[in-house]
Amino acid sequence: MARDKVEPGFPAKLGDGYKAFYYGRLRHERDRYEKLAASGQKPDVMIIACCDSRAAPELIFDSAPGEVFVVRNVANMVPPYAPDDEYHGTSAALEFAVQVLKVKHIVVVGHGKCGGVNAFREQMEGNTSEPLSPGDFIGKWITLLEPATRDIRCEDADSVIARQRALEEAAIRNSIANLKTFPCVRILLDRQQLQVHGSWFDISSGELWLMDPQTGDFSPAQT
Repeated sequence: MARDKVEPGFPAKLGDGYKAFYYGRLRHERDRYEKLAASGQKPDVMIIACCDSRAAPELIFDSAPGEVFVVRNVANMVPPYAPDDEYHGTSAALEFAVQVLKVKHIVVVGHGKCGGVNAFREQMEGNTSEPLSPGDFIGKWITLLEPATRDIRCEDADSVIARQRALEEAAIRNSIANLKTFPCVRILLDRQQLQVHGSWFDISSGELWLMDPQTGDFSPAQT
């Protein structure tokens, strides 16, 4: 493909973005890309984040190519360990990160104003009878939040905003609990060769909150 042209019908914003990357950032990081191509990726950190376009972990953490292994799904959820004949995208990525890449840290990154969490909360509170999607998959996927409802910590139950955030934080704790059901994770945790972390990103302010591994409570990250 010519550097100044993109295929007809290809999103113009992406084509323009690629050109900016090619003539800008790539020139400064070409050596890094060449080394990554030759030697493969060796990130120390896996990030499990939401698909939400406003909460891209590579931007939040200012990561260079090859530094973080990222899997994104609706509402940054980790399903429990369930080996069967079905397809498990998040579980497969987790297994690859832990067993092949041998990451040292797994970070679950939730965020404010999460649409998946909001839809589940509204259904849970009886505010809507509409399904999250008319499709076949999201409704089933979002039921992974059900165990999180047993761990909601909300000081202002009359506030929709407070209830939403409390459920977003509970969902992060639930994903971390599910992470620990995977034998490959649990074994390395016991050997102190792996650490898991929870975090929550406030889209409106850009603040990152970190979860205390002992209490499960969140506090602002130091800047």
